[in-house]
Amino acid sequence: MPRWQKILYTLLVTAAVVAGSLFGWSVLSRPDTCAEGVERIDGECVGVNGAGYDFGTPEIADVARAIAQENEKIEGQPHVTVAMMLPLQSDMAGLRRQMRSDLQGAYLGQLEANEGEGEPPKIRLVLANPGQDYQHQSTVVDTLLRMADSPKDQLRAVTGFNLSLDATRQAVRRLTERRIPVLASRITGDQISNAEAADGMANPQFPGLARIIPTNHDAAQALANFNGEQGREDRRTVLVHDTRPDGYVDSLAKAFNGIKETGPPGPAAMSFTSPAIDEAGSTGNQFTQIANNICDTEADTVYFAGRALHLRLFALKLAQLGCENRHFTIISGADGASLRQTMSEQDWAQLRGADGKAKVTVQYAAPAHPDAWSAELAAWDTKFEASHHRKPTADELPQYLTEPKAALDNLNKLIQNTLHQGTKLGSTPTLEDSRTMLVYDGLVTIGTALHQAQSGDATKVPSLEDVSGEWPQLQSRHRVRGTSGLICLTSGGNPYDKPVAVVELDPGRQGPGKLQFVGLGWPTGQEQPKNCVIPSRTP
Repeated sequence: MPRWQKILYTLLVTAAVVAGSLFGWSVLSRPDTCAEGVERIDGECVGVNGAGYDFGTPEIADVARAIAQENEKIEGQPHVTVAMMLPLQSDMAGLRRQMRSDLQGAYLGQLEANEGEGEPPKIRLVLANPGQDYQHQSTVVDTLLRMADSPKDQLRAVTGFNLSLDATRQAVRRLTERRIPVLASRITGDQISNAEAADGMANPQFPGLARIIPTNHDAAQALANFNGEQGREDRRTVLVHDTRPDGYVDSLAKAFNGIKETGPPGPAAMSFTSPAIDEAGSTGNQFTQIANNICDTEADTVYFAGRALHLRLFALKLAQLGCENRHFTIISGADGASLRQTMSEQDWAQLRGADGKAKVTVQYAAPAHPDAWSAELAAWDTKFEASHHRKPTADELPQYLTEPKAALDNLNKLIQNTLHQGTKLGSTPTLEDSRTMLVYDGLVTIGTALHQAQSGDATKVPSLEDVSGEWPQLQSRHRVRGTSGLICLTSGGNPYDKPVAVVELDPGRQGPGKLQFVGLGWPTGQEQPKNCVIPSRTP
């Protein structure tokens, strides 16, 4: 072979090797995608998608497709994007069912916002999965920031947020620093909220953040007010709290510790340490010791600052020990709403004695309950008739009860119509755990802000500042009639005197127990004023 051919051959072989190497490097360097807009990171599918992707969670497949179908329906109409941000993958069946409840509320709220108001802009809803415990929230926030700047996506609000963690707080901070409106429908930690100034002038650390759920402080105060009204002021209480860093637990412990007790003093606070939100670790052994110590005191009420998994284990341990047939009441926060979904028939049996009476009653401040408005209206009617010797007229009925009941009736009707039309949601939505109600109210609140910000101009797309500027206007005449109660936002974006539903886990006499609505608790100690006019905080 001539020398020039050898040289040419060598060059061709070298070029082929280099090209092959570059191709291999290119393939290897590409992100491992789960779906459009969704990248596989550490075994999780992290990202943003509004085309029906279920993030590998079969329980949410139907409702994810329903959201995608609504997105396709409004594609040719003026619309903006709203992101629903919460973890969407889990190995635990109970958590996957909770995700389904959240997304059912989001879809139904999207329908109500798009059809109820009847005017542009419509809402295109996308699902944003930040990974377990929001570990990859920064990746998702990066995407959402780009979507807010994109003329195509026009992201105008982010909602969801179901865990009060440091990572959640970091996500909310980055979004609000870029003036992206955030509507928190299900996080109760006080550290993810704006403080209210004494003169009513807000200087928010999270500009553009609004909440429709009471903080742990407000919920604890509402519980204290409720139990005081029920004549339970002579209780002996003890605080049991988790020492694992967790924003929800920390603020709940602080809130319980700040309740002014009027009864005799109870024992000093007792602590345990859990490994994670959804892991038991050695807490069973710790709870045995704590329960034994409580048995040796005269305490009859336990304030429990911990997650639902550990609340369940503690309640069962306290019931198991018996404590000479004493009855205990455990009071906890909003995370207790998840408790019923994880209880087995054996668990229910353990909570009650051989006589069928409850050994332990778990009471918590739920952000909503479907029985609240009917039960409270019936009680109000009875009191009115006793004092006036006649039935009240429609105008005399309290709007803080009638308007939420009308909103709940509308949601139930929407659910039935949706199912009648053949739309699959994975299951028939159940409202008992409040998740569907709260997320639905969040989307309705965002929809209200969007329509008010538009000012009747169908060609105008509200800016980020337009939307966040509407939060403090949603009060008085512009209050949002939520299924969870009237939503009247302060200058800091907090719900004024939003009631909590006091709910008890009733083990019943046999079989599975139920969540029983007990009454409404009000953070201020009294019902919201007429038309939800927020009073001045100036002394």
